Amino acid sequence: MQYNKLSSQRILSIDAFRGITILVMIFVNELAGIRDIPAWAKHMHADEDAMSFVDAVFPAFLFIVGMSIPFAINNRLKKGDSVWQLQLHILFRILGLLVLGVFLVNTEEGYNEQLMGMSINLWALLFFVGVILVWKVYYTKNKTLVYILKTIGVVLLAALAFIYKGEKGEHITPEWWGILGLIGWAYLYSCIIYQLFKGNVLGICLMIAVCMGVFIASHTDSLKDISWLQWTHAQSGNAIHTSLTLSGMVLSLLFFKMDKEIKESNRFLNAFIFTAALFVAGYFLRPAFKISKIHATPTWALYSAGFCCIIFIFLYWLIDKKHIEKWTSFFKPAAANPLLTYIIPDIIYFLTALLGISLFPDSLAYGLPGALWSAFFAVAVMGIAMLLSKIKLRLQL
Repeated sequence: MQYNKLSSQRILSIDAFRGITILVMIFVNELAGIRDIPAWAKHMHADEDAMSFVDAVFPAFLFIVGMSIPFAINNRLKKGDSVWQLQLHILFRILGLLVLGVFLVNTEEGYNEQLMGMSINLWALLFFVGVILVWKVYYTKNKTLVYILKTIGVVLLAALAFIYKGEKGEHITPEWWGILGLIGWAYLYSCIIYQLFKGNVLGICLMIAVCMGVFIASHTDSLKDISWLQWTHAQSGNAIHTSLTLSGMVLSLLFFKMDKEIKESNRFLNAFIFTAALFVAGYFLRPAFKISKIHATPTWALYSAGFCCIIFIFLYWLIDKKHIEKWTSFFKPAAANPLLTYIIPDIIYFLTALLGISLFPDSLAYGLPGALWSAFFAVAVMGIAMLLSKIKLRLQL
């Protein structure tokens, strides 16, 4: 059973989009520590009613997750997974994202190294060892060895969670879920919606509107005190993030759903109509809800999804239609190994801090020199990911 008949070809433009997003993410994370750079190179303040390209990086992650969901679910079912096996696989992926998100958030602040009996740098590096042991793709037929290594990883993560102490001696807690955790919740809701509507584009578009409605209900004075709508307060952020993932899912289906014979020109036309609808919806909602990444508003999500659509439409035309694709080889290792690429910068930060090495001299902490350093660091991380892929170090949730 499959929900849709999708293109069987490898979509290079999706891989390229994923790789580019990871590169930009590493760049802007490093750029965040640079002084004296233009406002458009930073996150906009919460109440500015504006967004920069930096504010669109996280939405691009969510958008690409959505683009990949139909292919991932269909591939699992094509391989013979039952519906229940598929749900179990989805739940394990979500659990992994939540665990990773919570651990990473707790390395940022609020820890008590004295009570832990070790530095946060060592604790974090041991955490990454556990991550690699649990989620590494093992290229061996020795299943016993694989189970042993994964078990060691699980035990190590559990021990680290027990060792961790907050400022007042409390155990590790989800103050918030972190970027990976937020992706996990959006992934969960999007997978449920995709299956409930059996991949129907109109049904998924309706759920994008419902997601907007959840946010509106929780932020409208005349609605937010209604008892049966109280649940919207806790879920408004997840609803907006899910709308971004669903937007990527819709664009993917418009281009790659092969249930009917549709001319390529009509697929592009449908994609442009969907893109325009996102921008129009954002325009009409903007007077009531400012553009704000910090507040995760509908306008921010709709405009971000619209920009993602434009970028992908161009990449698809350039790479998969015009076959101008050689340049994408640089992004392939990161696109195929996103989790490892995502944690490489943190591994570098914690390792250099543990060793007392500074990779960030004061002369590179401002202006153009800092921006150039950030770009160099991002490219270097991509190079490391390429080398690790060559030695078959790959992580998969």
